[in-house]
Amino acid sequence: MLPSIPELRPAPGARDTGRRLFPSAPVVEPAFGTGQPVQLGLDELGTPLREVTFVVVDLETTGGSPKDSGITEIGAVKVRGGEVLGEFQTLVNPGTPVPAFIARLTGISTAMVASAPRIEAVLPSFLEFARGAVLVAHNAPFDISFLRAATAAMDLVWPGNQVLDTVTLARRVVTRDEAPNHKLSTLAALFRATITPDHRALSDARATVDVMHALFERLAPSGVTTLEDLAGATDPVPPDIRRRKHLADGLPDGPGVYLFVGPGEEILYVGTSMHVRRRVRSYFTASEKRRRMLEMIRLATSVRAIPCATDLEARVRELRMITEHAPRYNQRSKHPERMHWIRLTAEAHPRLTIVRDPAAAAAASAPARGAHGSLGEPAETEPHIGPFASRSRAVAALEALQAAHPVRQCGGRLPVTPAARATACALAEMGRCSAPCVPPERRPRAALDADLLPETYPEVIDALRATMAGDASPVVDALAHRIAALVRDERFEDAAGDRDRLEAYLGGAARAQRLAPLTTCSQLVAARPREAGGWEIVVVRYGRLAATAVCERTGDPLATVASAVASAEHVEPPLWPAPACHPEESDLVIAWLGSPGVRLVEVSDPLTCPVRGAERHVVNTSTAQVVAQSAPSDHHAQPALSAQGDASY
Repeated sequence: MLPSIPELRPAPGARDTGRRLFPSAPVVEPAFGTGQPVQLGLDELGTPLREVTFVVVDLETTGGSPKDSGITEIGAVKVRGGEVLGEFQTLVNPGTPVPAFIARLTGISTAMVASAPRIEAVLPSFLEFARGAVLVAHNAPFDISFLRAATAAMDLVWPGNQVLDTVTLARRVVTRDEAPNHKLSTLAALFRATITPDHRALSDARATVDVMHALFERLAPSGVTTLEDLAGATDPVPPDIRRRKHLADGLPDGPGVYLFVGPGEEILYVGTSMHVRRRVRSYFTASEKRRRMLEMIRLATSVRAIPCATDLEARVRELRMITEHAPRYNQRSKHPERMHWIRLTAEAHPRLTIVRDPAAAAAASAPARGAHGSLGEPAETEPHIGPFASRSRAVAALEALQAAHPVRQCGGRLPVTPAARATACALAEMGRCSAPCVPPERRPRAALDADLLPETYPEVIDALRATMAGDASPVVDALAHRIAALVRDERFEDAAGDRDRLEAYLGGAARAQRLAPLTTCSQLVAARPREAGGWEIVVVRYGRLAATAVCERTGDPLATVASAVASAEHVEPPLWPAPACHPEESDLVIAWLGSPGVRLVEVSDPLTCPVRGAERHVVNTSTAQVVAQSAPSDHHAQPALSAQGDASY
């Protein structure tokens, strides 16, 4: 079962409307700063440099780029803990003559490599020699680029060894007062290397070994003693950030949520990871370059963690805590009340409108509609499109619906019976509104040609409601043909605008159609096999994660299911159309249900999506493909649509 979030102080201005998680689990807080000694495990300390195997490599080539040059010699030295474990050296036939100036520089002539093996025979042996080791080179991008190019030319997979560049390390610890430059020969002389570089691969690799060890000695007083420290040493970390690395000590490994806490016990930032300690440690390394995050780290006084049984639980906890505490350094998911929905107004002649709180809008419209809508649709199941993260996206989707259905676009309520002297608006004159506000005899010719009489406005609304509830084809067909016509007329900017409207509509409609069955499902129990064996079990009620549990390999899955259901959070039925949680939480649950291996154990209500719904237009397809399929004769429309790709929301 999901444990609850402990009491933590919200940031100033945070809303009190966030939903708290249910029952309780302890927050893991490092003991650092409490007067209690902390003994770290070996996995927390990192891999000491003396236990790391390094392969120091140097190449001689016929030029400066792997695009038009080849390798003439490979030399490498394998070392660990200061001890040489092996050496690798061979000449390589580049397949082309060695340029004269290269021969003078390296002493390697065309005649010397004529009988040498080609790189196809040499490279597999070198990759085996370097397997599992950290590759080291002086000016590593040069050497590694040649090795990667040769690997790709042979259709081999580059093994992905960690790479260390001694030039970058030297620039950090060797000042201009000590050496005029950071060339290998200069550093070898400075550190009194036992080998003098001579532009031959093995000699230069041996000299690089001595330089590497000397650089390690200089970095040790700065706290760089492990491979993990070394990964960040090439890009200096501000000293005040490095000193805060202890905040990650004692945090648990495995999935969970972590919280950076400020001096006033306010929550600065909430995050989640499958490996909490490793993720938090990365904030104090050179890999963290975001200015706002560096500012947050400087303010933080502690880091707390909430261990979670599964990744889904961790993601849901993160989302709920962001919603509740509104941490100042979290950018997303803080304001669910700012999400927008498209719905029909509750009146005699409905129109499309955008609302932020559909439940409140539905409650306000209930007295006007009674138990049923004005046009025969139950108020509690009125179709909606959304939610949208921004109002501009909702407006674009609304315009897409208006392009396919001649629904009125004017504001305010209209009388049930139009006034005798009422006149039609410009939209009705253009045939884009069915004009329920005017008597039949005063209808514009465009509306009459469209065969839409005033008394058939309920049919317009019924067709619009059907589109919002399931069938996306009217909007797709209307906009696809409009886009094709605009492209033929070379009105590409107007076509791009319609493309954006189609994408916004498809994204919002698909999201609404995915959320709807989960929102009305009083209980769903599902299980997914774990990689380590056993089952991950979730209980979902009205779209909200009510419980999660893990059944080990030797456990009884049915007993675990029964326990999870019995201890799950009680969830009140939500007001349509929003689920009983942040919509993004339901999105997380839907994504989990769609992952491989998931099995439904119990479901109280059918989980279905419309066959002709928007989902079929957004899964594994692009807007250009949708337009091409809906308007196949207008094949020139596709190029104008390729700029933004798939529909999203």
